Amino acid sequence: MPTVESNALLGGAAGVDGLPDPLTPEAFDALRERYRSVRERIAAAASRAGRGADSVILIAVTKSAAPEDIRALVDMGHQDFGENRVQQLAQRASMIGEYVDRVRVLRETRAAHAPHLPAVAGPVRWHMIGHLQRNKARKAAEVSRLVHTVDSLRLAEELQQIALKRDETIEVLVQVNCSGEAQKYGCPIAATPSLVEQVSTMLNVKVRGLMTMAAEGDPESTRQTFRRCFEMFDELRTSAGPGSRFDLLSMGMSGDFEIAIEEGANLVRVGSAIFGASGSPDEPEVDAD
Repeated sequence: MPTVESNALLGGAAGVDGLPDPLTPEAFDALRERYRSVRERIAAAASRAGRGADSVILIAVTKSAAPEDIRALVDMGHQDFGENRVQQLAQRASMIGEYVDRVRVLRETRAAHAPHLPAVAGPVRWHMIGHLQRNKARKAAEVSRLVHTVDSLRLAEELQQIALKRDETIEVLVQVNCSGEAQKYGCPIAATPSLVEQVSTMLNVKVRGLMTMAAEGDPESTRQTFRRCFEMFDELRTSAGPGSRFDLLSMGMSGDFEIAIEEGANLVRVGSAIFGASGSPDEPEVDAD
């Protein structure tokens, strides 16, 4: 679990050394407590499932978070963040990248004189968790550690062409519509094995697992949706054979991540439970043209 540090960014001074102003102590404490609570709930859910807390990756969804909230979470040691829209993903990845680089430079050059600087813990990883249009795939591929929402062969082929030109590999999850809702994006359950097989033949796109969302409703129907996705995931993982890297299952948001973990998720996408409930829901949405 990341260490939750104090908000002593600049020893109480704001804007020094070119760093942006930190949160107020009160706002930082509130964010820290929400973050700790989510971490504790993840650990408890994992324990109920017979797993360790470190078996679950928490993706902090920054859709409605203020920049200073994101920087504060980075200061606490958190590394995985998710965005719904490509433009916002690119902007925030750039902003946080510049912040992390600046802090590292200051720590290297002024460590003895600035012990109050945050100990940024390693690289920040960005996840594309919203519906991805092919005309925005290039920008998403440039900044995403993992694309969670590949739901068609055409999108996978677009990513393959982008990765081939860049001489790199793009890791993806296949999004499955396990709830059966017409308004939800995702590959139909029956077509998922075929799509995974087709994408697996691509040289520059690597399928790491599946992603799904549950419908809003009673906990039992949510559990059935997640269980259905895990069963599909487990079948595909088994058929992939030993040594396969088909090992990621992204399920669960602020309202249902504990059920998702109990049913096998090892990535959860949590926004409002960390950053506060004033913003929009965590659910991925269409990235407008």
